[in-house]
Parts: sequence; structure tokens; C-alpha cells
Amino acid sequence: MYRGAVMALCLLAAAPAGGQEAVIPVQLVAVQYTTLSSELAAKIDRIAVKEGERFREGQVLVALDCTIQRAQFDEAQAVLAAAERSKTVHKRLLELNSAGQLETEKAASEAAVAQAKAQSARAILSKCTIHAPFSGRVVEQKARPHQYVQAGQPVLEILDDSTIEAEFIVPSAWVRSVKPGASIQVAVEETKKSYTAKVVRIGAKVDAVSHSVKVVAEIKADSPELMAGMTGRVTGAPGAP
Repeated sequence: MYRGAVMALCLLAAAPAGGQEAVIPVQLVAVQYTTLSSELAAKIDRIAVKEGERFREGQVLVALDCTIQRAQFDEAQAVLAAAERSKTVHKRLLELNSAGQLETEKAASEAAVAQAKAQSARAILSKCTIHAPFSGRVVEQKARPHQYVQAGQPVLEILDDSTIEAEFIVPSAWVRSVKPGASIQVAVEETKKSYTAKVVRIGAKVDAVSHSVKVVAEIKADSPELMAGMTGRVTGAPGAP
């Protein structure tokens, strides 16, 4: 959608009419963004953050009702404890020549199986909470507390706005002068301000139809007013006519 519009405008920018200045549209994007999903089929017990709120890396964002999974874990732990005791007893009896080698090996095998089941139950239980993979803000709640969700169902859309990048598409002829590290100015429509940005990445392929290439620049200044999704234009870019 946006990219298609940018590409169309880029074609106009490549050949401005009547000596007019080229217009290169820009969209601001977050460096990291993702949708967190439930890994279990369970009821949501609590969502700790609301839309727009900030959170820290590692913070519990969503807690699921895992009463059954917790009971299964407790059961697995009890079975493991019994198996370990049996293993220890058989090992001691073997040392005293009061138990056979086969019985001792069987007890050890049963203890190993119980250990594996306990680890599996612990892994499942760990999925009952969804932790923040990075610090950032909540974009959208896609589920609500007390709602039953399926495994893989989206719950929260989040982003990291600690660094904002500007994405834009330029005529391929500009690649000669727009290099990583180059400084550009980005005029943002919503704030009515201009910001200094540094080119950090250039697309690996030129579009054969529009003869354009994608460029990504990082906004240098500490500008908390900037938000992902804002739009603007590039001004003063190297290679601009």
C-alpha cells in the first residue's frame, strides 16, 4: 500500500517537471516490532499493559490461566522424586548384592523417563506467561482478559520506539551519491519539523520497472515526539536534483 504509493511518487521525483524540486516521500518505522501470540490454548488471566503503555524488556505482559498445566507439572515432579528414590535404592542394593543388574538398570531408565517428563511439563508451564522480548510500547491489544485463546493466536502487537528509522525510495541513479553514513534531512508532516538522519542501509536490488531502490536512514536526534507511522519527505539528500 504505502510502498506502492512511494514507488509511484518516486517515478515523479526521478523526472521533476519544469525545474521543480524532487519530492521523496518518507515513512517513519520502528526498528523492532512484532506480534506476540499465545503458545498454549488457554484462558487469559491478566494482561499487564494497555494500548500505548510502555514496558521493559523481560516484563510479564500476559499471564494465562494454567491451573491444569501447573497440576501436571506437580504430578511430574512427584513421579520424578519417586523414581529417583527407587533408582537410589536399587543402586545401593546392587552394591550389597541384594538386587540384580537388570532391576537396577530398569530403575535408572524409569528415573530418566520421569526426568524427561518433568522437563516437558516445566517447559509447558513456562509458556503460561508472555514476557517482553524488548523494551517498548503496546500498539494494539488483539485479545482481552478472560478470553480463551488458541495456540498461535495473536495477543499483543508491540514495537520498540527507542530508535526511529525513515524508509524511502529513491531513483537508482542516486545510489552513486547516497551511501551508508550520508547525512540527510527529513521533514516530518505531523510535527512540522525537520530532523537530521543518517543513511544506515540501502536495498540490495534495484526495481527493474521503476528504476528505484529502497533506502533506510536512522533519525539521530532524541525526538520523543516522533512515532512510527508518521510521514514526511526527504530534503537536502545527496544526489537530489
